[in-house]
Amino acid sequence: MSALVVYRRRASPLHAARASISALYCVALSAAALIAAHPLVLAGLLAGVLLAGAACGVGRQMLRTLRTVGLPILLLTVLVNVLVSRDGLTVFARLGYFGPLGQVNLTLEALAYGLLVGVRLVIVLLAGVLASASVDPDEMLRSLRRVYPGSALAATVATRLVPVLARDAQRMAEAQRCRADAETGAAGKRERLGIVRAVVAGSLDRSLDVAATLEVRGYGSGARPPRLARPLSRHDIHFALAALATLALALGTRAGDFASFQVYPLLRLPLGAAAVLAALALPALALAPFLDRQGIAP
Repeated sequence: MSALVVYRRRASPLHAARASISALYCVALSAAALIAAHPLVLAGLLAGVLLAGAACGVGRQMLRTLRTVGLPILLLTVLVNVLVSRDGLTVFARLGYFGPLGQVNLTLEALAYGLLVGVRLVIVLLAGVLASASVDPDEMLRSLRRVYPGSALAATVATRLVPVLARDAQRMAEAQRCRADAETGAAGKRERLGIVRAVVAGSLDRSLDVAATLEVRGYGSGARPPRLARPLSRHDIHFALAALATLALALGTRAGDFASFQVYPLLRLPLGAAAVLAALALPALALAPFLDRQGIAP
């Protein structure tokens, strides 16, 4: 089962907003995860991203991605950090001497820091899933075309060539299996390397043909497209304000009482009123633009 999430138009305020504003909203959620450091704040942000996905109608896809990709990333991050890190004073396991690794002691601080980094990566992953499911790629490319006229063309050609090359590789692999040894019935490393060589050579030939065709058609001399007069909708304004407020709140958690949170050398987790309010405010900000469903078709 694939964890890939593609865009599909849904009846939600985030889909009704313009693509650039929707992308800004998702980027703000990702940036807030990288800025905030307090575990309670990150927990509130994680809840906000999941609830925003549910409000967009992609909650099931986000949970599937969390199960298939997010949890392994979280476990791997925690495991690597707790085994590699030598910082921290609270030792909960002594594994002994392991040659080049030296004395391996597992500390509570290394476990907490690995968990913190893993939760950040999971939030960024889920925000990316939300962006993939709610940001219209065609509209986004049209808006980027005004910044760089060739960006939309380059992205379109690249995304169209990827499935073509994948089909070429599949056909070559099937042909190679037909020529495999009759006894083993499997292709060896040399045959697989030949498939990779053929796919790479074919991709280069295709790129030259596509570039020549586009040059003949005059795509290289294209100018910036005219600006389309499209006023900001209330959904655009709501999601833009939510994105800015989320970033401001995340930046605010780097000062004041939040700054007293530390992992090394000794874990210190203050749970004051400010941390609780920030943890509640982040999901509220993430969900606030979804309350206005006027004009959204059921």
